[in-house]
Parts: sequence; structure tokens; C-alpha cells
Amino acid sequence: MGDDGARRVYGDGGRQVPDDGARQVHDDGGRQVHDDGARPVYGTASARRRPPAGKGEQLADWADGRLGLYALAKANMRKVFPDHWSFMLGEVTLYSFIVLILTGVYLTLFFEPSMQEVVYQGSYTELNGVLMSRAFESTLDISFDVRGGLLMRQIHHWAALVFITGMMVHMMRVFFTGAFRKPRELNWVFGWTLLMLGIITGLTGYSLPDDLLSGTGLRFAHGAILSIPIVGTYVAFFLFGGEFPGDDIISRLFPVHVLLLPGIMLGLVTVHLILVFYHKHTQFPGPGRKERSVVGMPFLPVYMAKAGGFFFLVFGVLTVMGAIAQINPVWAFGPYRPDLVTTGAQPDWYLGFSEGLIRVMPGWEINLWGHTLVLGVFIPFALFPLVMLAIAVYPFIEAWITGDKREHHILDRPRNAPVRTGLGVAWLTLYAVLLIGGGNDIVATHLHLSINVITWFVRIGAFVLPVVAFIVTKKICMGLQRRDRAKVLHGRETGTIKRLPNGEYTEVHEPLSRAELYTLTQHEQRPPYAMGRVVDAGGVRRKVRRSERLRARLAKAMFGPDARIEKPTVEEYREITSGDHQPH
Repeated sequence: MGDDGARRVYGDGGRQVPDDGARQVHDDGGRQVHDDGARPVYGTASARRRPPAGKGEQLADWADGRLGLYALAKANMRKVFPDHWSFMLGEVTLYSFIVLILTGVYLTLFFEPSMQEVVYQGSYTELNGVLMSRAFESTLDISFDVRGGLLMRQIHHWAALVFITGMMVHMMRVFFTGAFRKPRELNWVFGWTLLMLGIITGLTGYSLPDDLLSGTGLRFAHGAILSIPIVGTYVAFFLFGGEFPGDDIISRLFPVHVLLLPGIMLGLVTVHLILVFYHKHTQFPGPGRKERSVVGMPFLPVYMAKAGGFFFLVFGVLTVMGAIAQINPVWAFGPYRPDLVTTGAQPDWYLGFSEGLIRVMPGWEINLWGHTLVLGVFIPFALFPLVMLAIAVYPFIEAWITGDKREHHILDRPRNAPVRTGLGVAWLTLYAVLLIGGGNDIVATHLHLSINVITWFVRIGAFVLPVVAFIVTKKICMGLQRRDRAKVLHGRETGTIKRLPNGEYTEVHEPLSRAELYTLTQHEQRPPYAMGRVVDAGGVRRKVRRSERLRARLAKAMFGPDARIEKPTVEEYREITSGDHQPH
């Protein structure tokens, strides 16, 4: 029956009745009465028999009449979500962020972001009589005098590390499975922005205590800012309020760390989750899972119950880590002094990438018109955001190469996209190599190696190892595709050897189930983008733009014959599995 714009509801006898926007109810005599949008209308007898509404129901009716919560909940609370262990990576990230906010609020109540100099006379007697800033003194007070303060500090720091780790691993899962494709490109950008803001928030956070380690990190940041041509000096003066270290940097970092960045991140997390609801969750290939159908559990009550339990599990693990694993013992470093540098000063792991770039870069300098350009600092300082920017725009680049404008809700198996998987592994390899460079002094002392050898290993490895990782990963993916093809056509190896009447030995293969066959063959293998005919039927050569040539070459490299193994056709499968060709 056609839809005339009005909803259809059913009367008591099952008759379809048009709904003009208002609900239709029946009185005691069976007469149909229109409701103007308010609560259902009842006859006098029904009103006498109906018990009075409880306070909870009255409150619910009041809220629903003003907020429309019932319709919203009915439409979304039973939304189906697929289930897979890798989807928990995003939940770990979300719950770590919640723990960060809770513990951060507690610490904010006791921390004083002031660089006013005081003489310490507190519980930690080793530093009594030492001149320090009020920020460092309040950090010591939180650690030794505030009930639960040290535990909260350590939970906060561990939660920050887990938060950024969770974002990195979650984005890796999204990248390798192609979950960033239409319509989720913007959600990828939001996630990338959250990662960048998380890194900056971490930098501002561990700089607040004003200990010797955080001061060394700030000096590193100050030097990197000074390397910016023309405006570097002005930017550094603006941020630090004068010559380094200045008197204002802690008081300026504090509102940025506790208010500005967390507020932006909270808004991005909210938008990110709304888009996940709106676009529906991606799912791995399998029986019944198609672009327009989702196989999973309802959001309420199953998913909510699991999510609630998982939140307390994450909170509990972070609490145990904060209780038994010491992190950032500022009292061991002492207050910051510009003339001192801590031995083995290392940033948190997520900044090791940029640290490694600067440590292994040759000390190149150029003098122009009386100004010195410190290329040994500026080039790696600029490379870090450029590499991260490439990650942010990758979904749009791949969409341009493929020309695919369809929506994708089924995930790719990484083996079926060898070039994309190889690029991801190459980036991770580069990150690991530069992380070694960021801790070259620690690696040298612990492994008894020359720091010069480590530096040259990182310099060469940063160019060679990602290429090797890409080639090896692509070959592994191609090999896995060949194995999948053989399993579809010949079945699974059982390890049982059978002797035939003619004396020949053969291994018994077990045919795959229909569900396994579907999972291994559901992926598409569309022909890559091609330029088409350059010369038309009349012999006229059309003009081909450089971007078109580049797009065709990239499409062939990423999705052409050299980047995939053709999956079995239905005819091949039937020919091999029928009659005498059936697997033994």
C-alpha cells in the first residue's frame, strides 16, 4: 500500500487506519476519537477504572512532552551493534578519556599553577629548604599530603598513556580494515583531530608539575619553536612571556590543559559517537552481513550491559596500574633549573616520533642576511605534522584513486588490500625506528652500544626499513590470498594421509562450510580506474591531464593485477567440486 505521507497504525481489529500526525484511540463505546497530540483520550468509565499515574510515570510523561525522549529512545535504544573483539579498542579509548576527566577534576582542586618561587618545607624531607616554584610544591603536596593524591596522579598519567595508545590502535584497526571509506571520512578526520589534540594535551599535562623532566621537555619545545623562520622568536616570546623559561608558561598551560583542549575533545567525542550511531557500525564479512543489514546485539539492554561492565573493568585495571606501577616520580627529578638537564630525559612514547626526528637529524644550519636557519631542528619539526597530515587525508586520496562513491559498511580483510596494509605497516615501522632514535641514549646505555652506531642505524633505517616492511607485508598478503583461494577450491587440509588403490598417497581435504566460503569470497574485485582510450575512432588524440595519468597509475599499483589474486569464480568451484574432481 502506498505511503501518503501519514503514518499507518492498526486498530483493534487489525484494520489499517491512516494516521494524520495525531494518535488515534478508542473510547469505551468503540468510537474512534482523534487525539490532538496530547495523552490518549479515555471515556469516563475508563478514567474511573484506571489507577492514578505514579510520580515516576508523571515525570516521564512531563519530560517526553517537552523533549520527545520516548520517540528518540524507541528509535535508537534497540539499534543493533555487531560484536567483535577489535571493536573494544574504541571503548577502551572512550573509558580512558572518562577516567582522565574524573581524575583530572580531582587533581585540579589541589594544584596551583603558579611559578612563584617558594622554599619547600613539607613531608618529603629530601627537598626541604630547596627553592622551587609553587606548581612543583603543590605537586609534592598532592603526592605526599593529599589523601589519595599520589594514586590519582598515577591513574591520571596511566590513563593518558592508555588513551593515546587506544586511539592509535583503534585508528590502525580502522585503517587496515577500510572502515574510513564513505560515509565515514569525516569521522576519520574527527578521530585524527582527537589524536593530535590528545598528544598536545599530554605535552601540556606533563609540563605542569615544573619538575626537571618537564622543564627539559619545555626547553625542547622552546628550541623547536625558535627554529621556525622569521616568526619563531615572536611565537616563543608570546608563549613563554619573555626569555625562557619566563614566569607565565605554567599559568598559561594550565587553562589550556584543563579547560580548552578537554572541552574541544569532549565535543569531538560526542560528534564521533553520534556519527557512529547515524552511519551504523561497520562489521566484518560473514553470513547475513551485507551493506544494508547488521548482525549483532541490540544496544539496550545487551550492549549497554556489556559496555557498563567493560567500563568498570578498564577503570579497575587503570587503578591497579596506578597503585602498583610508579610513573613520573617528580620528587626524584627535583624542581626545574635552567642550568640542569636530567640524565636520560625521555618524553612519553607518543612524542618519541618527533624526538627521534630531531635527535638523528644532522646539525645543518644556513646563514642568510645575518639570520641563522637551524635546518637540523626545523626540518624534523615540520616533518612530524606533515606525516600526520598525510594520515588525515588518506581516505580522500584513496576515494579519489578508486572513484568509488558507494557507501561501505562491510570491512575489508587486510589481506585483500595488500598495498593499503603495506603502507600502514611501513608507517608503523618508521614510527618504531624513530622511537629508537628518540631514546638513543637509553638504548645505548642499556644495550651497551655506541650512540653513534644507533644514530646512523636510525638515519639509514628511516629510509630503508619502511620500504622493506612494505614489500614483505604485500607479499605476505598475496600469499594469504593464494591460500584462501586454495581453501575455497580444494577445502581445508586435515592432516590425514590416504593411500589410493593404485598406491598413490594423497592428503584428505575437508570441504568448507557455506559460511566459510561466503566469508572468503564476499569481497569485491572491481577493475581499477583506467584512463580509457586516448585516441578516438577518428584518430584524434584527446588531451590527458597529469592528474588523470597519476590517478590511473596509482589505481593500477594499489588495485591492479599485481596487488591481488583473483578469487575463484562459481564455475571454477563447481568444476573442481563436482564428480571426480571433488576434494578427497
